[in-house]
Order: sequence, then structure tokens, then C-alpha cells
Amino acid sequence: MNRPNRSNRPFAHLHVASGHSMRYGVSHPRILIERAVEHGLDTLALTDRDGVYGAVAFARGCLAAGIRPILGADLAVLPAEPDPVAPGRIRRTPARGGAFTDAGHPRVTVLARGKAGWAALCRLISDAHRRDRANPVTTWEALAATDGAVVVLAGPDSEVGRALAADRPALAERLLARARAVMPDDALYLELVCHLAPPGRAGSAVHAARMLTLADTHRVPAVLTNAVRYADREDAVVADVLDSARRLVPLGPHHLARTGSEAYLKPTLDMVAVAAEITCLAGRGTAAALLGAGRALADELVLDPVRDLGLGSVFYPEPEVLGVPASRAGAELRARCEAGLGLRGIAPTTEALGRLDDELALIGRLGLPSYFLTVAGVVDLIRDMGVRCAARGSGAGSLVNHLLGISGVDPLRYGLLMERFVSDRRTALPDIDVDVESARRTDVYRRIMEVFGPERCACVSMAETYRARHAIRDVGAALGLAAGEIDELAKAFPHIRARDLGPALRDLPELRNHRLARDGGFDGLFALAARLDGLPRHLALHPCGVLLSNPTLLDRTPVETSAQGFPMSQFDKEDVEHLGLLKLDVLGVRMQSAMAHAVAEIERVDGAAPDLDTIAHDDRATFDLIRSTRTLGCFQIESPGQRELIGKFAPETFEDIIVDISLFRPGPVKSDMVTPFLAARQGWTEPYYIHESLREALAETCGVVVFHEQVIRIIHIATGCDLARADVARRALGSHERKPAVRDWLYELAAHRGYSRPVIDKIWDVLEAFASFGFCKAHAAAFALPTYQSAWLKAHHTAAFLAGVLTHDPGMYPKRLILDDARQFGVPILGVDVNRSDDVYRVEPLAEGPPGIRIPLAEIKGIGADEVAHVLAHRPYTSLVDFRARSGASRPTTERLITIGAFDAVHPAPTTRRDLLLQLADLNRLGRAGRARGGRHQEGAELDLGLAPDIPPATGLPEFTDVERVRAELDVLGLDAGRHVLDFHAPFLADLGVTRARDLLNRRNRAELLVAGVKVATQTPPIRSGRRVIFLTLDDATGPVDTTFFEDAQDPYAATLFHSWLLVVRGVLRRTGPRGVSLRATGCWELGALHDAWSIGGVPAVHELMAQARPAPAAPAERRVLVHASGFKVSPYADLRPAGTAAKQAPRKLWHASPGSAG
Repeated sequence: MNRPNRSNRPFAHLHVASGHSMRYGVSHPRILIERAVEHGLDTLALTDRDGVYGAVAFARGCLAAGIRPILGADLAVLPAEPDPVAPGRIRRTPARGGAFTDAGHPRVTVLARGKAGWAALCRLISDAHRRDRANPVTTWEALAATDGAVVVLAGPDSEVGRALAADRPALAERLLARARAVMPDDALYLELVCHLAPPGRAGSAVHAARMLTLADTHRVPAVLTNAVRYADREDAVVADVLDSARRLVPLGPHHLARTGSEAYLKPTLDMVAVAAEITCLAGRGTAAALLGAGRALADELVLDPVRDLGLGSVFYPEPEVLGVPASRAGAELRARCEAGLGLRGIAPTTEALGRLDDELALIGRLGLPSYFLTVAGVVDLIRDMGVRCAARGSGAGSLVNHLLGISGVDPLRYGLLMERFVSDRRTALPDIDVDVESARRTDVYRRIMEVFGPERCACVSMAETYRARHAIRDVGAALGLAAGEIDELAKAFPHIRARDLGPALRDLPELRNHRLARDGGFDGLFALAARLDGLPRHLALHPCGVLLSNPTLLDRTPVETSAQGFPMSQFDKEDVEHLGLLKLDVLGVRMQSAMAHAVAEIERVDGAAPDLDTIAHDDRATFDLIRSTRTLGCFQIESPGQRELIGKFAPETFEDIIVDISLFRPGPVKSDMVTPFLAARQGWTEPYYIHESLREALAETCGVVVFHEQVIRIIHIATGCDLARADVARRALGSHERKPAVRDWLYELAAHRGYSRPVIDKIWDVLEAFASFGFCKAHAAAFALPTYQSAWLKAHHTAAFLAGVLTHDPGMYPKRLILDDARQFGVPILGVDVNRSDDVYRVEPLAEGPPGIRIPLAEIKGIGADEVAHVLAHRPYTSLVDFRARSGASRPTTERLITIGAFDAVHPAPTTRRDLLLQLADLNRLGRAGRARGGRHQEGAELDLGLAPDIPPATGLPEFTDVERVRAELDVLGLDAGRHVLDFHAPFLADLGVTRARDLLNRRNRAELLVAGVKVATQTPPIRSGRRVIFLTLDDATGPVDTTFFEDAQDPYAATLFHSWLLVVRGVLRRTGPRGVSLRATGCWELGALHDAWSIGGVPAVHELMAQARPAPAAPAERRVLVHASGFKVSPYADLRPAGTAAKQAPRKLWHASPGSAG
């Protein structure tokens, strides 16, 4: 029953941790704000541990909700004296191994006072992380140096609080006196917390009363907080799990930090009762006075996000950093652009000069000359380093960007719009993305930081949040499950949101028949794991964001050192934009590295390197390759869907590549624009234009809307508004809330301009379907450049290009498929050789025939970069004895080299690999004996040649069989380099009547076929219906086979599909266009099981096994879909990223899977 509120004003919570307190806080800032509103609170603090990670989102959320924000941080402080641990208390080591992740330092809450306080807080946090990256810690001296700009709350976990909890009041008084001696009088408070812990312990009412007594005795102000960790009482169990994950211990009373479930965001009445209990126990003061002190402090600390944090302001680097006076920034920008006309070969026509004048005028009005000069300066720095660099995104629509050398795409030639990039009507900062070689990205970062300095430059961070697999692992460990069982549970699920664990068990056929769903024994684990959904668990370096600012950067954001050694803001990409900090996306793109590697190999082998930026864009051989669909490894056009599309489209010009890249996007797919486009393109139908006035806007795509720019032009033509206003309307189409207003506006203006209602209806239907999906033409044009360049390299320098692809692994397929593709192009694959292999894939000329590709030492399982470098530095080797003596390679590495034939050239027949393994064992025995005599015990120590005479190995042991050779390659390299694994099943597959990839184009449409191969990729992209579709690519030694599993084929076969790697698939052939071919699957089986049946009973036994009915678990009554504002439906288990585009796959991985795939 609720008690009446006897407090005149709402309680102000001054110590609140959100989910941004990694593995400590439970609730997102949004939830805390919602709960504060529900409780009638008007002021709320956010004080996350070790940082202000959620501060910007929190401040913006408070503004929207009418809550007054206070910002601070919960920081560890180096103790003045040893921690007063009770006698006999022993610190336990983590139960699951590893180091302590809680340093055990006392902690205080630090709150910012105004703009100066925010700056001081940011620098305090940066300093704390600089002192100890793993366990950030500040000092009382650093706190005192803020000169009262921050307020320090010393609570139960402070030195003073711990001393009282240890029943050492004299020590507490001494520590308090030391703090008072360095801190200003109005900057130190004692913090009282009551979580109903056992009497006397920190968090008990008795402890809080002792703190109040101490404060009153020494005339130090005291405030009441609830040290909030979660929004609601029932979230306490989640806090326990996070404690377990942070401390690496299982759940248990002796490991828990809490003693109850009181650390929630309590309403005012509950805090009034707590205050009354504490003051009653202390016998000092009143509850009203205690609450009033907290309220007064809160009033003093409330921040104005606009004034104090700088929300809405912009802080560009000064032009002087790049040698340009600020007063001349505009003139310098114009001068560079005018010079760029000649450098880019653009004639100074009326159109070009008019466009340039318009863009420069807009840039001047928006105060952006420094921005463009800064980005141009960074691009110049990158190119001066000899690093490939190319712009992407809507910035390619700017003529200024092209003339400055930022973008390689001429916007005049391709009809690109500046308004899609920046305009008077856009409030967001312009965003230019720059692609660089992934292998040189960190070098680029270092150079940028050298030029701009730490006061102006830092990297952007991103919070890695709990998803299904991580949540299962942490909850399973907290519950004490065995490591193997946890691993099985986690890998059973695709990479989905943790909150979708329960629905996934019902929805996904590969899980419905799994023991996880059948026995229900893990329901509690999954329910708890789902509650971790979206909580930050680790801060990581953003893959591309670099912040550039004026010298006040460190007053606006704390920085900490990333694992790679770069200073990293605690804010993510959205936060830094709200803070007005220039974020330049410098993306490491593997294809750029692959092309750079290819060019370097061409120069090394042929003596001259092609300039990819000047090659003609109408090369016949390049377009022949693209139309052939043999585009594995090529940028943007290697996926199964893209290969099918280009097989139907048959691109003939660079402009066609731009259209192709844009067509393969959700917008055109959802609105079914691909079919009518191809029909018109091939001349089967006439292009259809909704209205004659739209012909010019749609002519390049045969009447079909493909580009964002076309949407902008349609709105511009239909309504008569300017292009900038049309872009605002286009963006609003992606919002459920804003779309109705856009519709009314468009109908009214279009009618006023004379369009009939049926025509307006058709225009709206197209716009609504397209919405904010589709693709930006400027982005597509920027992508088309490396797409064409990569295809040109593959057409003219196949070995060099594929060597680059194999070295930098840029695509969606595993290396073994690229190796097989090289074979299909007639490129020999050369195995690992201790005297010829390098640390990367190299092109190697041969005495006869085309050059081959040599597999590098770096592909050896378990070998490190230092070990490879040592092996290379001491070449050549004359024998195994010589190698073992001088290479520094470990015994396991040497064994692996022998098994894959790396010594075959050094020890030719009759010496066999088994002979060499026997000699290695003898050498190791000699080595151990020598080390024992000399006192050397290092495993990798070089052998004494005197102990191991360089005599030929004994011969006579049998050589590896072909099966053993391939098995060794798969184990050591993750590649079947010498022979395709499917070759060993060739008689069985021929007997079964399996169709090979090279023969699919010779089969009739809708024929039922069997195909077989090694699984190389699975993907679950979004499709128009919102259903989950699984795309499977097989490699059968003659090329890739692309198959599609719709939902009706998934129920009985999904588990086999995801968890087997050699498959036989039955399906119906689908022929589309001159070279478009795929298979609609109706079933799949493990190849090994069918082969075993064939070995025993021939083909009839195989057919009998394939005919056996498979249990298909009942599908759920309703299918879950996510619906976009445009009406586009997406399965919650679909993934927008293709296979292989997340973190680089492990070398042993034989196939790539998109995050929507299990296994």
C-alpha cells in the first residue's frame, strides 16, 4: 500500500550506474529515464563506472523527457593507506582462470559542476585510464587539482567507508582528514547508502548511520543516495550474473557483491523512509535535512547539455594546422578547386563553373571550408604514404570533393547530386568516408595523429553489446555449466539478439528438433540470457571513425587507450556527432589491400605496374569477365545473388556497373523493380514511365526507380520544391511518424502542379515502396570504381589478383574456393616450400605455362609472424637438419611443414614424408640430450649442428597416400591445395548422376538435379516476403553451385545444412537470363553418409536412404517479422551482412557463414 508523499520535492538520485558500466550496471539510460518519469522525479544523475560512456545519450534523453541531468563517474582512487581488510580474509583467485578484473581499489563518485566541471571530469577520466588501462584509477591529488570543478562523494566503497565497515573508526577519521586537507570545503561529501545489508557491513543502515555521525562530527556535508545499479528490483539477478562475468567466478553467496535487491531506482517515498531510518539510528539530524542537503547539491550540479557539453555546436580543426590561415580558408578552398579542374581534366564549361560556384557558396554559408580542407589534407597525407585511398558514400556527389582529389568519381558525368550529401536544409554534419588499404589502416591512423596531435585527434569507440552467444556463455558460466556444454549451447544459435533466444527455439527448424527445445532444461538459462540483451560488455575501437577537433577535444570527451594503442573517445559515432566533433571515417578495406598487393606483384614479376586510377573504363576483356559471372573475389559482384544478377543483366558499361550495384539492394528488391528493369533492359518490354515529366529522371534505368537521387528528382519534379527540400522528404519516408505528413504534402503540391490523382497515387506507391532503402547513386558510383578495377585485374593479371585476394581475404568466400577458382582459370597452385614460400601469397613464374601462386608459410596452423620472419631470414635451407638448426621453428611447426610437403624439394624421392618425420624425432632426441648437458631447456632453442650431423635421412618408410596428403593440408592449412577433396568421391558422384557446376548451363530450366560439393558459404539475407531464406554455396571442383533453401525445405534439412560440410543437394534448376543459374533446393544430405551407403549397397541403397522420411518439427502458428516504415518485411533471423564480412575468419575455417547462420 502506497504511503502519502510527505516530501515537498522529489528525491534526486546522485549515484546511478547504467548498462554503460560494463558488466556492472543493468539498465539502459533510456529505461532509467523512463522509470524516473514514472516515479515523478525531476532530476537524475548518471555516474557510470570508469567513464561517461552513456552521458550524451542520457543528456539528450533527459532533455526530451523533461528531466534535469547531472553527469559524473564512479572512479577508483589509489588508497592513502593499505586497504583495511579484516584479519583472515583471503582474496580468492578467479574460478575460471585469468586475472582479477576488479582491482579492489576504493571508489568515489565524482560529479561535474557546470562547463568547467565537465571538462575537468573528462580529463580526470582520461588520466585515470592513462595510469592503468586495465583498471583505471585516479588519485586524491588529481581530484584536488580540479579546484572545486567537481564534487566528490565518498561512500561505502571509499577508503572512509571501508574503514568503518572494518570497525576502524580512528582510521576512518584519519582518512577523512586527509581528504579534507586536499579538497575544497564544498567539494567533498560523505555518501550514505542503505541496501539492507547485515548490520555493520557496507550498505547496511548501521553503516550509513556511522557515516552520518562521522560527517556530523567533522562538519562534512552528507547526502543520501541509493547507489543504483538497475531500474527495478527484479533486475538484481542480472546484476549477479554481471558480477560473475566480471569477476570470473560462479554465482554463489561467497562471491556476490550484493546482499539483497535494493540497488534499484527507488521512488521518493522509499528514499524518505531510508533517510528516516538512518537519521534515527544515528540520532543526529532529521530525514528532511538529509534529503534537503542532497536536493540542494543536485540543484547546484544540474547541467545544461547545450551550454556545458556543447551539444549542437561544431568544433572543427583550425585551418592553421594544415598551414592555411583561418581568414583565407574560403579563398584557399576555391583556389584548390579551380586548380583541380585542370588536374581532373574537366573543361571549365558554364555547367562545371556554375556547379562549382553553387557548391562553394553553400559550403561558405554553412561555415564548412575548414571541414573540406581538413578532409582533403588527410587524403593527401594518406596518398603521400603510398597507400591506396578512395572516397565512398554520398560525398562522391560533390564536385568540390572530386576537384580536391577526395573522390575519384566525376559527379557531372554521372549525374550525382550535392544535395544528397549536404544542403542548407540538412542539420547533420557532412560525412565523408575514405577507404584505405586494410593492411595499412593503423599506419594511416598513426600519421593522422602525428599531424593533428592528441589534443585534437582521437579514434571513435563502439560498445560491443551482449548478443545471444555471449549472453549464453556468461550466464552458463555463472550457473556452473561445463565449458563444453556452454560451447554447444552457444553455437547451436545463429548470431542473433539475445532477446530472440526464446522465439528462435520456436521459429528455427534447426533448433525446434534440438534437445535444447525438447527437454526444456535450459529455459531458465535462456530467459536470463535474454535479459542481458543489448547491454554493453566491452569497449572497442570503431573500425573506421577518427575524430578531428580544435584543441578542446579532451575537454569534451574522455579518452582511453585501445587494444591497438590508439587514444579512443568513450563516445560512439552518434554521440560524437551530437557533440559537434568532426568524425572522418577512414575504413580499412581489404579489397584495396588486395589490389595494392596485386599491383606490387605485377611490378615485381613484370617490372612495371599498372596505374589502376587511369585505366580505361571500357575494356572489353573486363566486361567479358563480368558478364561471364566468373567474378569470385571481385568487389561487390561475387555473392550468389550478384552473380545471378549480372548473369541476367550482362553489364556493358561503367554506368551499368553503377546500376547493378544499386539494384542489388532491399529497396528495388522489395518494390519488385529488378524484374521490370531487366525486362526493359533486354528489350522484352517497353520502359514504363509513370508520367512523361519523369522520363528524364528515370531514363537511365528504363523507367525503374533505383537510386536515392531519382527519388529526390521525382519529388522535386512532382512538387516543384528545391532538391534540398526533396531530400528532406526522401529521408522522412523512412519514418513511420513522418511519412503521413510527407504524403499529404506531396499530394497537395502535386495536385496543384496539375498531376491527376491516379498519377499521384502511382508516384506515391513507388516512393513509399522505395522509402529510405535503395541506394545512393553517389555511393554506387564510388563502389563501381574498385569493382571495375578488381575485375580488370582478374581479367588481365589473374594470378596477381588472386594472390592479393588470398593474402588479404576481402570477400565472402573461404580461401579454398578462391584457390579452386584460380585452378579454373588455369593458374597453378604451388604448395608450401621452406625455401620458396613467403609470408604472403606470391606469384611465381614457371618454366612452362602461366605463373602460379605459391602458398605462404603464414597459412601454417599455429605459426606466428615472428616465427615466419625467423624462418625467412635464415634461408636457404639445404636439409631438414639445417632447417631445424637455424630456422628457429618449433617442433610442431616443423612437423606440420613436413606433413604438407614443404621439404619435398629439399628431400626428393626416395625420401618420404614419413622418413622425414622419423628423422625429426631423432633430431629432437638429440636436441633434448644437448640441452640437458648444456642446461638449456627452451623448446624452440636452435640445435647444435655438432650434435646433429647433416646426413640424409634414412629411407624406406611408405609415402603418404593421396588421402593422407589432402587430410594433412586440411588440418594444417585449412585448404585442400594439392587436390580437391571431392575428387575422392568422384566414382560415387558419377554413379549417383550428380551434375557438376560447369554443366548446369547445359541443363534445361526446371529440371530436377542432384549437386554435391564442399560447403563454402551460407547466408540468410532479408527478402521481400520477410521469410527466412538460406542461400548455400557449394564448391564441386568445377565451380560454385548456388542453392536456395526456402522455408518449406528448411524444416527437415536445416540442421544438416548448417552442421555438415560435405553435402549432396537435390533441387530444381532455375535458369534466368543468358548466364543466370541457381538451384531451388528440396533436400540435402551428408555426402559421407550417402557414400557409406553406396559402398555397401550401391545406388539403390543411396536412394533408399534419401527417401527416408525426416521428422519435421511443427512450425509455430505465427511467423515473426520486422516491418520497416516502407512496408519492407525482414525476418528477425536475417542478416544484412554477407558471409565473411565480419571479423576475419579463422584460417582453419573451411566455409564462411553470415551471422544469421548457426554453427
